[in-house]
Amino acid sequence: MFPIVSIQVGKNGIPENLAETLQSHFKNHQNVKIVFLKTSFRDKNKIKAITENILSQLGANYTYRLVGFTVFIKKWRKDMR
Repeated sequence: MFPIVSIQVGKNGIPENLAETLQSHFKNHQNVKIVFLKTSFRDKNKIKAITENILSQLGANYTYRLVGFTVFIKKWRKDMR
């Protein structure tokens, strides 16, 4: 099992360089976990829209899974879209 890097998004909102931060984490890791604290966003549909926007910035090799207020992003070797 590969180690998972964890990133928290709090009440300050999403940082502008989140996509760049994720790309740097994916150089060394295959999985990244983003935890949205309940003080930041309470709407899961908004979290889903934000995650899809982030994935569009990252590229086609990434998929995600939304569990509660936590998003798991996985990098694949092949195009998944």
